[in-house]
Amino acid sequence: MTSKVSATAELKAILRREALNRRREVHENRAYVAAADLAKRLSADIEVSDNIIAGYWPIRGEIDCRPAMEKLASGGAQIVLPVVAGQGEVLIFRAWKPGDELETGLFGTTHPGPRAAVRTPGLLLLPLVAFDRVGHRLGYGAGYYDRTIVGLRARGSIVAIGVGYDEQEIERMPADDHDQAMDVVVTDKRTLWFNGAGSGQ
Repeated sequence: MTSKVSATAELKAILRREALNRRREVHENRAYVAAADLAKRLSADIEVSDNIIAGYWPIRGEIDCRPAMEKLASGGAQIVLPVVAGQGEVLIFRAWKPGDELETGLFGTTHPGPRAAVRTPGLLLLPLVAFDRVGHRLGYGAGYYDRTIVGLRARGSIVAIGVGYDEQEIERMPADDHDQAMDVVVTDKRTLWFNGAGSGQ
């Protein structure tokens, strides 16, 4: 068991390095256009009315979902942003609207301060290092989103939506038992549905 886990971790580390380099190149070439395309696609393909939607403040070449969050907020959705409460814990989500002041958190993240209300999202936008065609996601390796999705799914309905550049797809992702599959991936060019969540596009 230990050797299998170690082998998977090593393979993920290799894939992560390659994928981060690829993402950085794409981000440098078309970040602005991709952010606008992502916002249009999310609005067109995902049912978001009267829902609490968790976004994120982008770091390290992640696709910029801020135009999407602003568009969703203008349509009546409540937007929340993740807060890293502590090492090894689940994320909490605090309410945000365009213009709100934000704080710098752990790992260079940005989020609302402690006075912002804590809310439970029904849709979760996940930043990606890479993804595959069956809904597996590669992140930075700390497991915050995996632990958080487990908790949210145990409490009720949650739609996990990976968002990224189209070039972040890889052929096959090694997955451990604790890795949580996504329901949908929305890129700047496509929407891919998994787990019976919808129809492929």
